[in-house]
Amino acid sequence: MSTKNIVEMRNIVKRFGSVVALRGVDFYVRENEVVGLVGDNGAGKSTLVKILFGIHAPDEGEIIIKGMKFKKLTPKLAYELGIVLIHQERTLCTNHPIWRNIFMGREITNKLGFLRIDDMKKIAYESLSQLELTRMPVETPVKYLSGGYQQGVQISRALVFEADLVILDEPTVALSLAETQRVLEYVNELKKKGKSAVFISHNIYHVYPVADRFVILDKGRVVAEFYKENLTPEDLTEIMISIARTGSVPEKYKELNLYRKSQLT
Repeated sequence: MSTKNIVEMRNIVKRFGSVVALRGVDFYVRENEVVGLVGDNGAGKSTLVKILFGIHAPDEGEIIIKGMKFKKLTPKLAYELGIVLIHQERTLCTNHPIWRNIFMGREITNKLGFLRIDDMKKIAYESLSQLELTRMPVETPVKYLSGGYQQGVQISRALVFEADLVILDEPTVALSLAETQRVLEYVNELKKKGKSAVFISHNIYHVYPVADRFVILDKGRVVAEFYKENLTPEDLTEIMISIARTGSVPEKYKELNLYRKSQLT
């Protein structure tokens, strides 16, 4: 795993009317790293990544991507910078085939503006092959795919457009055990290809197998940060329960908490 940060978010504040959703959050992702972003409902996880993807603008703070500073982003700019957000509500057109969904909005055309369908099908197949997703032909309408396979199509779309950072917001919600396992395998494949990911989940046993580092949000603040190698899933669960109840990390884990030793430069 690299020690170079691909993304840094500094002192991010976000308000929705009188509600303060984020209170001075510092957050970073390194190259070729999977970060597990965890916390209770309402902690601010989705708000944070929506700011990173340009859906929301922060009220305060700055974002640094590949050395460039931004006060706010747009989804179009985030895409251009190599960031893709995969929502828990799958953003696929279910009546269209797999290949069309992969290229939706970024179709390949010839000089006359006609679609290069054969080229798109070939590239789609190659991308799906990287994730071992060739069981269904690329002409298959998405509505006939399982939930896990649909998540795989969204990840393939990120690979086709050479995303450097893939954000997965609750990607295993409503999936079966087998489908969940497949999504975790997709995330591991991203890391093998040198990509980075942010994996948001309420379920510790889903995010733990793939994450390198955990960042815990509570009431709009980062309260803890741990390397996976220092914790078992049971340790992480104990820490999160303590934070939810008392707002603090149990004493026996405080020496392992990296948060005060931020990697922001």
